[in-house]
Amino acid sequence: MQETTAHPPEAAVTVRLTLNGDPITIEVSPSAILLDVLREQLGLTGTKKGCDHGQCGACTVHVDGRAMNACLRLAVMCEGQAVTTIEGLAEAGHLHPIQQAFLDHDAFQCGYCSPGQIMSAVALLEDHRIAGDVATVREAMSGNLCRCGAYQNILAAIQDVRLRRHAQEGGGDA
Repeated sequence: MQETTAHPPEAAVTVRLTLNGDPITIEVSPSAILLDVLREQLGLTGTKKGCDHGQCGACTVHVDGRAMNACLRLAVMCEGQAVTTIEGLAEAGHLHPIQQAFLDHDAFQCGYCSPGQIMSAVALLEDHRIAGDVATVREAMSGNLCRCGAYQNILAAIQDVRLRRHAQEGGGDA
């Protein structure tokens, strides 16, 4: 008879971070993926689990203002960082302009990819290095897949917010 050795469970690690503007401390497994911690431990189910391989963008969140796939990031890597999920975009009961534009332009089909699309769009609009032409926006959003094919409406929503911001900043026509 072959002897088997039981491996002890991984010891929990304390992670301190800012989640949607609020400081939190959470105990996680050292191998816990941020996406799973958000959904299963913290109950923030707006961030979707799609491919679980970083290829679809459904799990996009912001970490210190940068869009990234939560399925590819260990939760312990977020120590001391600010994490924003789709639940953290609205402020004072008002939708983020991108969220409103998605509604206005019917950029939802089934809605599964929408949180990741919205998080990527917000990061795109905040990154002033990215030009606003259609080709550049499409390229910047290429990490987010939509199986329903709402790409034209998503692009229209992003361009609408970009043009409104440009006009508010005194840029006139873009």
